Amino acid sequence: MDKLLYGVAYYDEYMPYDRLDQDIRMMKEAGINVVRIADSTWGTYEPQNGVFDFSSVDKVLTGMYLAGIRVIVATPTYAIPTWMAKEHPEILTITTKGKAQYGPRQNMDITNPTYLFYAERIIRELIGFVHDHPAVIGYQTDNETKHYDTAGPNVQLLFVKYMREMYGTLDNINKRFGLDYWSNRINAWEDFPSVIGTINGSLGAEFAKFQRKLVTNFLAWQVSIVNEYKRPGQFVTQNFDFEWRGYSYGVQPAVNHFEASKPFDIAGVDIYHPSQDELTGIEISFGGDIGRSLKRRNYLVVETEAQAFPQWTPYPGQLRLQAFSHLASGADMVAYWHWHSIHNSFETYWKGVLSHDFEPNPVYEEAKTIGRDFDRLSPDLIHLRKSNRVAVIVSNESLTALEWFKLPGDKLYNDVVRWMYDELYKLNVECDFIQPSFDRLDDYQLIVVPVLYAAPDEELERLNGFVRNGGHVVYTFKSGFADEIVKVRTTHQPGIINEACGIYYSMFIEPENVRLKDDPFGVGEEANTVETWMELITPITAEVLAYYDHPYWGKYAAVTRNHYGRGTATYIGCMTSAAIVNRILKGAVQMAGLWGDNQELAFPIIVKTGINAAGRTIRYYFNYSGYPVTARYPHTAGRELLSDSLVFQGQTLEIEPWGFRIVMAAPTPDIQH
Repeated sequence: MDKLLYGVAYYDEYMPYDRLDQDIRMMKEAGINVVRIADSTWGTYEPQNGVFDFSSVDKVLTGMYLAGIRVIVATPTYAIPTWMAKEHPEILTITTKGKAQYGPRQNMDITNPTYLFYAERIIRELIGFVHDHPAVIGYQTDNETKHYDTAGPNVQLLFVKYMREMYGTLDNINKRFGLDYWSNRINAWEDFPSVIGTINGSLGAEFAKFQRKLVTNFLAWQVSIVNEYKRPGQFVTQNFDFEWRGYSYGVQPAVNHFEASKPFDIAGVDIYHPSQDELTGIEISFGGDIGRSLKRRNYLVVETEAQAFPQWTPYPGQLRLQAFSHLASGADMVAYWHWHSIHNSFETYWKGVLSHDFEPNPVYEEAKTIGRDFDRLSPDLIHLRKSNRVAVIVSNESLTALEWFKLPGDKLYNDVVRWMYDELYKLNVECDFIQPSFDRLDDYQLIVVPVLYAAPDEELERLNGFVRNGGHVVYTFKSGFADEIVKVRTTHQPGIINEACGIYYSMFIEPENVRLKDDPFGVGEEANTVETWMELITPITAEVLAYYDHPYWGKYAAVTRNHYGRGTATYIGCMTSAAIVNRILKGAVQMAGLWGDNQELAFPIIVKTGINAAGRTIRYYFNYSGYPVTARYPHTAGRELLSDSLVFQGQTLEIEPWGFRIVMAAPTPDIQH
């Protein structure tokens, strides 16, 4: 990609009348330079079994090419046609809730041989049709792919084969997975029961891991087919989504993004988030940090919101703020779902850039300003490189384990991840995401470890070694508790990381009316709270940063820090208010020697930094609030790109509500005040 991509999803097949020429004209006026097509219209392209009609694709490709708009073509495999469901009802997935019905998308068993036959056929027909077209710059395989809870007999058989390959004998499986409990022992392979009804968390977690592997294999299979047609210079991506809580919230339970992204040329994500008074930028940053970390390079925002829900229709200035926020995290493309609002069916009220009348509106007018800026500033802002010294470890295995063994109040893994990540964000501490198996821990000075409940010995030993060699780690409660198959360790908790943390505990409780003694982090009475979970910690060599304030549990430590080798390990044994974890993380960042000028500013002023393709430092200053703010610019002189004006060291930047500034450092120190 030689310039920033600014795009939309476009569905000519959904239009109530033919308006391609008008849409292209309005796209050009808005600076749209790429569209994504075809991801969900299989039934239009193959109206009957083996009968193909790509006339709408051809029309769009031709129109876009003549207008100079590039096209990403998606494989339409995540929404099957009606004839397929009728002829082959066995394709519909069977889950713990029973057999899926036709109607929704993503209702098929991605392992079903018949489905795979038809999927391969439509991929080859479509990509074969479009791959030589000069408008096509890349491909997307499937869309928001997951395993869709597929768990029918076909999947159960594949799981038994997987278990045999992974663990060898039934004796080994029975022992490691604790299947003697409640007579769950399996004495013959042909007796291996469906896992749908299991009460064994280890076996259930292994099945979830296996289901994620199905997604990895399915996507790699699609990529291998598309690669047969891909021309030099074209790319293949995927649109990965996140755990959904009415918006993009956390690590995706149904996909291991790190494994599934390996065959792709570039990672793609969709990021949706609250807006209006609830716009914080946290979800943009979280999704962007995940997307960038998958392949440790720039990524594509394949979908984000324009208007969407009524509560998300952006205030003036917010659409622009959001677009540049994506760039600041390392995105090379920002694309809206979608261009036009749909006039009927399920997503009628998920509005696009244009409303149902297709006329210019304030969101469209603001999109035009973004398109102009993207075009003008593309050489300065494309391919932003990050060199973060803080990482957050995320683990699909721990996520699954906490779905089996929920925290009180039904708190889940992502609640703890966001509890930590959100405060790093507010402190302007930029970070990458890594897995526990990541073998270059020394790339970082500080590693934050939210609830690493299930992990093999060697990964915990590697973290001990990181601390011993001078690194700094912040653990939360329940880290190190169980091994990779969710079998609780038989030692004092927190198991292997005791060595670096210098503590132990054997009891834990759900707190009620508990605070931290003497408000050690100075957050005030209202914010000095402990909730959800607390471990009764006894320090061995660790310094106690906080004790519990409780008539019976007051002798136990709540938060500790231990010097181990040349580094430190901080352990948070309870879930606290956001204000407390903010102070704990601030102390860890300072101890790691990472507190700098950016950290002198805090939310709602958010600072993002990187190095552009020309090797010059780019600094974004965002105002995520409805009131004006000021920020002192403490660096050597540079140029503010939006206004094309000089900025000098010590100058005060004035930032309007929901506004931002972008400062590019001077190439040499010859600019003087």
